[in-house]
Order: sequence, then C-alpha cells, then structure tokens
Amino acid sequence: MADEVKPISPLKNLLAGGFGGMCLVFVGHPLDTVKVRLQTQPPSLPGQPPMYSGTFDCFRKTLMREGIRGLYRGMAAPIVGVTPMFAVCFFGFGLGKKLQQKHPEDVLSYPQIFAAGMLSGVFTTGIMTPGERIKCLLQIQASSGETKYAGPLDCAKKLYKEAGIRGIYKGTVLTLMRDVPASGMYFMTYEWLKNIFTPEGKSVNELSVPRILVAGGFAGIFNWAVAIPPDVLKSRFQTAPPGKYPNGFRDVLRELIRDEGITSLYKGFNAVMIRAFPANAACFLGFEVAMKFLNWAVPNL
Repeated sequence: MADEVKPISPLKNLLAGGFGGMCLVFVGHPLDTVKVRLQTQPPSLPGQPPMYSGTFDCFRKTLMREGIRGLYRGMAAPIVGVTPMFAVCFFGFGLGKKLQQKHPEDVLSYPQIFAAGMLSGVFTTGIMTPGERIKCLLQIQASSGETKYAGPLDCAKKLYKEAGIRGIYKGTVLTLMRDVPASGMYFMTYEWLKNIFTPEGKSVNELSVPRILVAGGFAGIFNWAVAIPPDVLKSRFQTAPPGKYPNGFRDVLRELIRDEGITSLYKGFNAVMIRAFPANAACFLGFEVAMKFLNWAVPNL
C-alpha cells in the first residue's frame, strides 16, 4: 500500500498540517456557519415557518442580513486552533501508523490505518473542543439577535469566568464521539483512494493535483457521513444554557428525537456535504504541497 515509509518529522507535520488546516477553514467556514445555524435553530411554533427552510435559505438570509462577514463569523477561533490541531492530527496519524509497525518497511492494512486515524482524533480533542465551543456560540449569537460576546477572546474570558475551565471544555465527550471514528474513516479513505488513483509502477508521492483533490474531497465526505449525528448533538449541547442538559448528550439525544424525530440527527446534512468536498480537498492539497516544499527546502528538518 505504500512504496516507502519516511521517518516522522514533527516540525514538518506542524507546518504542513497547519497550512492544510488554514486552507480547510478558509474554504469551508461559510458553510460551517450555515451548518451550525441549521443545527441550533429553535423548533418552529405551530403554524409558523422555521427560521431557515434549508441550506440555501440559511445561506441567502445570512448573506443578505450580515454580508460576507456574517458567513465568516467566528472564524478566528478555528484559525487560531487549526495550526496546532492539524499538526497534532497529522502527527497523531503518523505516530499511530508507526506504533503498529514492527519494521519501518511494514505495509499497514486498512483497518490498521483506520486505527491510526482514530488515535489522531483522540489527540486533537483537547484543542478542538474549546475552539468548537467558542465558534458555535459566536455563530449562533448573530442569528439570535443578541451580542453577548465581542469576539473569540471575549467569549473565552466570559466562559471561564462563568464556569471555569469546564465551561470552555463543555462538549469534550461528544467531540471525542465525533472525531475518533470520523478521523479513522477520514485517513483510511484518503489512503485508500490515493492507492486506487496511483498508476501501476508509480509512487503515491507522484499523484497529480486533481487526484489529490478528489481523494481529499471524498475523504471529507466519508468523514462527515460518520460525524454528523454526534456533531448535531455537540452543537446543541455546546450552545445550550448552563444546566439545560444535566445528563449530557443523553438528554440532548432524548429531546431531539422526542421533539423533531430521528432525522434531526442529520440537520445541516446538505451544508456539511457541500462544504466537505472542497474544504477537505483544499486541506489535503495544502498539506501535500507544504510537505513537498519542506522536503525540498529543508530535507533534514
């Protein structure tokens, strides 16, 4: 499955993963804003239309009311978090592969790649949870008409003042439930497609840009196919008032299914899937381009 196993360079992973993550956020954040607003909109009253009828309605209303800045609201928090988060993500994946190899030349099976990807999801949760918490609160406050937080730093300060570190890390378990299996699917799909797209006798390192984009895009789609239900629960839980769900995600799940049915676990599906392909294609292309540049510019780093 791989023609050569290179030693892991944490610094290269930091730089390349961070660059790939920034590409992902810039391309995907507008539809992430739409996704969160769809997932957290209140149930409509009897006889009243919902706040947003769907993905395109939410996108149109946000753009009309708040302009392009509204679609990029809350982006500072994930941008600040992506460099260390994607560095840890790609490093965790590489470490997960290395831990399963008895010899550097060993070729891993797809289940082993899935396991390595799950390890990366565990590693990134500590960085992802506070960023997601702040991002979701900033994204929904504009649509609610309230302005409780002036920005990401103000949001973090107020959360810490209200509930300490637990307030900032609210939703950690749900983030783990989302990211561990989804990250396994993410990396396994990418590696699988790279191998499929590699012509016989060629190296996966020689893949063309369009093939990297397709592999990365579909990896994102498969990732979110696994991640959407826990992501819906996470968004609802992280933006709820303190004390609303004393039993955690079980209360959120019970309320959602009781009030809106099982399909509510797939709220924002269209926005997620429309975003997943270009955002993750940009991420993996950014990572691969940055790694090639680093290998050329500083091969011994």
